[in-house]
Amino acid sequence: MGRFVYWMNVSLDLKIESAPGDHNAGDWLRITERLHREFNDRARGLAMSVEGRIIYELMDPFWPNARTDESLPDFMREYGEIWTSAPKVLVSRTRTTADHNTKIIGGDDAIDQLAALRAETDGLIGVGGADLATQLLRAQLLDEVMLFTHPVILGAGRPLFDEPIGRLDLDLIEQASFDEGVTLHRYSIRYDE
Repeated sequence: MGRFVYWMNVSLDLKIESAPGDHNAGDWLRITERLHREFNDRARGLAMSVEGRIIYELMDPFWPNARTDESLPDFMREYGEIWTSAPKVLVSRTRTTADHNTKIIGGDDAIDQLAALRAETDGLIGVGGADLATQLLRAQLLDEVMLFTHPVILGAGRPLFDEPIGRLDLDLIEQASFDEGVTLHRYSIRYDE
């Protein structure tokens, strides 16, 4: 069985956007070459990714185009190749087409389809998107949270999860430090049985 891992850049106060629509691309992020290479290694190790529409549309067409954009550093071109060639699932009620090794699921049974996908997949399944992660958490299907915390307090913005979900205990399974004061904390989620 696979494990859903919600992977996100966050501020110290657990915001993923400083302003509506910046989609985790604000100037508060401190993504150095070393950190980006870490992203590349982790993305390469995923069995697949599951993305909400907003994240998918943020990634495409930028990353497919990045593969051959000589004005970008090699580590960004590399990530473009990793993202474009990796198996992906787009969860959307509105999109009917997607490229780059992407399957679309949607409708009222999307969470059930994701549960089946998790059951038939070996390895880590990356989750992109706060709405999607919140739905998986509510269904007790989200297994891990992997946070790259940037040393800034935004004070406002979109939170890591869209809605309060009540208390859940987590177990720290990995931590690391990177340039510019960015830290990684990866947690396993414990659900009450």
